[in-house]
Amino acid sequence: MVTTRATSDRVPDRRVARGRFAPSPTGPLHFGSLVAALGSFLEARRHGGEWLVRIEDVDMPRTAPGATMAILRALEWYGLHWDGPVVHQSQRAVHYQAALELLLDAGWVYPCTCSRQTLAGCSRGRDGAPIHPGTCRSGPHRLDRPSALRLRVTNASLTFQDAIQGEYRQQLERDVGDFVLRRADGVFAYQLAVVVDDAAQGVTHVVRGADLLDSTPRQIYLQRLLGLSTPDYAHLPVVVDARGDKLSKQTGAPPLDERRVGPTLTAALRFLGQRPPPELATEPVATIIAWAVAHWDLTLVGARIRSDPSDTPTN
Repeated sequence: MVTTRATSDRVPDRRVARGRFAPSPTGPLHFGSLVAALGSFLEARRHGGEWLVRIEDVDMPRTAPGATMAILRALEWYGLHWDGPVVHQSQRAVHYQAALELLLDAGWVYPCTCSRQTLAGCSRGRDGAPIHPGTCRSGPHRLDRPSALRLRVTNASLTFQDAIQGEYRQQLERDVGDFVLRRADGVFAYQLAVVVDDAAQGVTHVVRGADLLDSTPRQIYLQRLLGLSTPDYAHLPVVVDARGDKLSKQTGAPPLDERRVGPTLTAALRFLGQRPPPELATEPVATIIAWAVAHWDLTLVGARIRSDPSDTPTN
């Protein structure tokens, strides 16, 4: 295992609880985004800790003009005020490269020229992605193509305890395969960037949607290779639309409405299993957030895993 720290970032004080919300600026926030942000915010505040905002814009071609400012304005409308400066992944490439070089030097990373067509016949993981069989471990097959950089995984079983979903087990080699750390176009992959950034910011509690549950073992694996601490994880139920699809920008989720802050906030609290009194929806934002912090109970969220999407406001 690599024992040197992954970056030259200052080591944060891990005695301070820290949560974070890390949206991709591909469009405005919607109700599903609010649920993730609110759950993360409340869990951090319950521990008397800080709540950070990080803009995951490492994939710049996917960034929508004006989306970052729209996201930050929406968080302010809904009373979710963050601590410290907003971090932008697009400004942190040097730290991702430093972590990548440590893994390269230790022999964990190799160049891979497999195309989507090459992997089309592979088995699929839980997230729908092809399970990479390590085809290029002994050397890239197509020297005429740009190469991605993949992390070599083992067949060991990796298990962690999620605060909402319970025990989660994954065998990386069988269930995921060797995964990309830097794409062939030079863009650093989400899995590497999120691990480096969580460590650099001293994040102790990761609260996010259950659609990312399958990524967590990969991130823990990277943390162990890089000698980084592992946060506590809690994966919230995902908001779905009437068709049962995850509410997202891609499925046409309407943006948050600044004119319906109270009703939308209390609907998000109900979705998270909390029990706000009906009259709270008409109170000022600061009052709603104060109630939510005082009454937040993560153990109630599990009751919403099979929640009814009819509780989702349509703005």
